[in-house]
Amino acid sequence: MAVLPVDGGRYGSAEMLGIFGEQRRIDYQLEVEGAAAAAQAEIGVIPGEAGADILRASRSGGVTAARIRRLEARSAHDTAALVEALSEKCAPGSRPWVHYGLTSNDLVDTSNSLQMRDALALVRSGCIRLASALADKASRYARLPAAGRTHGQHASVMPFGLKFANWAAEMVAHVERLDGVRRRALVCKTLGVVGTGSMMGAAAPRVQRLVAARLGLRPAEIATQVVPRERYAEYVFHLALAGATLEKIAVEVRNLQRTEIGEVAEAFARGQMGSSAVPVKRNPIKSERVTSMSRLLRAQISVAMENVPLWHERDLSNSANERFVLPTAPILLDDMLRSMVLVVEGLRVDEARIRANLDATGGQIFAEFVLEAMVRKGIHRMEAYRHVQRVAFAAGGRGEGEYLRALKADPAVSSALDAGELERAFDPGLHLGAAPSMISAVCRSVRRAEAAAAKGAARARG
Repeated sequence: MAVLPVDGGRYGSAEMLGIFGEQRRIDYQLEVEGAAAAAQAEIGVIPGEAGADILRASRSGGVTAARIRRLEARSAHDTAALVEALSEKCAPGSRPWVHYGLTSNDLVDTSNSLQMRDALALVRSGCIRLASALADKASRYARLPAAGRTHGQHASVMPFGLKFANWAAEMVAHVERLDGVRRRALVCKTLGVVGTGSMMGAAAPRVQRLVAARLGLRPAEIATQVVPRERYAEYVFHLALAGATLEKIAVEVRNLQRTEIGEVAEAFARGQMGSSAVPVKRNPIKSERVTSMSRLLRAQISVAMENVPLWHERDLSNSANERFVLPTAPILLDDMLRSMVLVVEGLRVDEARIRANLDATGGQIFAEFVLEAMVRKGIHRMEAYRHVQRVAFAAGGRGEGEYLRALKADPAVSSALDAGELERAFDPGLHLGAAPSMISAVCRSVRRAEAAAAKGAARARG
């Protein structure tokens, strides 16, 4: 019976959910057992025949979740049940060497790293895809004048594409952050009960290096019984940080889709229903979902941080909750990325409404440029400021072109600026500043990230 939405497949892609499936988790741990036995056999810590047999058994597919559950019902220890199930698939002479010199968390923490590695690969790909979709929109609207808003009020003119370029740049930054987490958090640990490698003696660090190389991980430089949970907290934090950026995008889409603004709208498919009661509703449901899931994703940070201070060389206070947190964080982010890619790729941008909104205050959004023009004529800044403000407040700012007409009629302003100079101050195309070139630079960085990702994928395929 599905209890959680992820269990029923409502959230999370099949690829991401697959990484954290019960049998897949066991297979990751078996991969660690096989790699450890092969490494130990390679340098003579265990007999060569035993190492080969354990490696074979770990890859046989014969160790099932169902069998482990039956064994765990008796032992009340899932790792012990896995070791017993693996031993059953080995020759009698190999069985004493299964799990030799290891402890439960050698399997748990190293297999966590394998899961985190594969989850990060999917998240990284999603970040690149979203950055690409955002760059496409940034480039398309790089010179479309729009109202930039601060405090919810019109502030100044900006190209509409600057919104998308800002978000695209952050997604590229998240890729770089996640790559850093990958280097720091994905470690292999095979050093036994309290991190001394006592059963393998001086050979323990070499065994760990060989296992790490086989698994494509970095050997833990030092550990207790567990990998330091600061690494996991950093992993969860950076996933949540990427989620916060997605929420930032979602909140802006939701605001711009408000009836009173109407500059964008999520795609609305034929047959889709926005409300069970109101037939005409078109709601930004994907963006709202991203906002909702981001709140849950951020909540995982607190739990991960609580797991850092364990008793002595470890206790079990982290164990149960990590079975939730470590899968939940990437599953949520994966779903959010997929939703936001669909939002951005299908976003309807109403250029006419954007242009109309520029004059929603009767032209007062151009006050900054009138002030600048007067300053350039040698008028003291605060004197010019007061004139520009006085005319604006008197004009009221609701009729189309009202503010420009009022400025032309004001003696203090018109004595400094002629009609042509005032009209140029109200030309939105002249006030995009360096934004178009900055947008182009961001788009180039996104394309470089895309190319690097494609090159890396090609190398991974062989």
